[in-house]
Amino acid sequence: MYDYWLGGKDNFPADREAAEKILTYIPDGRDQAHANRKFLRRAVRFMIDDGIRQFIDIGTGLPTQGQVHQVAGEIAPETRVVYVDNDPVAIAHARALLQDTEQVGVAQADLREPEKILQHPDTRALIDFDKPYGLMLLAIMHFIPDEEDPAGILGQFRDAMAPGSYLAISHTTTDYRPEAGAGAAAVWQQSNAAMWPRTKAELTRFFEGFDLVRPGIVDVKVWDTDTTDNPEDTVVYGAVGRRP
Repeated sequence: MYDYWLGGKDNFPADREAAEKILTYIPDGRDQAHANRKFLRRAVRFMIDDGIRQFIDIGTGLPTQGQVHQVAGEIAPETRVVYVDNDPVAIAHARALLQDTEQVGVAQADLREPEKILQHPDTRALIDFDKPYGLMLLAIMHFIPDEEDPAGILGQFRDAMAPGSYLAISHTTTDYRPEAGAGAAAVWQQSNAAMWPRTKAELTRFFEGFDLVRPGIVDVKVWDTDTTDNPEDTVVYGAVGRRP
C-alpha cells in the first residue's frame, strides 16, 4: 500500500484495492505517506549530521523511492545500511534491486525477534555495534499489539546500542481522528495486516532509555521543520530519540 500511495510501481492488486479503501476514511492518505517518507529523509540527514554512518531499517517492505541508503549516500557515501523485513517476497525483490549496491545488506527477519536481527550474518557483516547506529522503525511498530510487548522489543534493541545511537519511529494515531483511524485500521485488518494506532502517551514509553530530540513526538509533517504543528491534522506521529 505504501509504495502505491507514493506513486511507485512495486505493488500488487490487493495492495492497491486496500489502499483505495483506506483513502475513503483518510482522504489525505497519499499526503501522509509522502510526509512519512520526508520524515525518513530528515531523520536520516539529522543523524548523518551527528556522525552516524550505519543504519538498520526494519520493516522495509518493497523498495521505494528515497530509501535510507539513497538519502545517506548523498551526504556520506561510506554509510552502511541493513534492510530488514519478514516478507519473503519483499526480501527477494529488495535483494534483486540492491544486489549491486555496495555497503547495503538485506536480511529476512521479524521485528519481534531482535536477537535474530542483531545476529543475522548481513547485520554482523555491516554493523559495528561498538559504534553508534541509527535504528529506523517507520510505520512498523503499529503492527505490534500490546500483548507482544512492543516496549520490551525496543528495549532489546536499546540494550544493544552504543551511546550516541538513534531511534526513529513513525506511528499511526487516532488521537485526533478516531473514527477515520478506526475505519482505516479495520481495512488493514481485513488485508491480514492488523494495526494498533497509539496515543502520544503510549508512544512515549517506546523511548524509555532515550533522550527525545526536539521537538519530541509530533506530526511527521513538522518534525525538524519550520512548519507549525497543527495537532488536529495528525494521523502519523514521528519522533527521534538519542541513546545517552
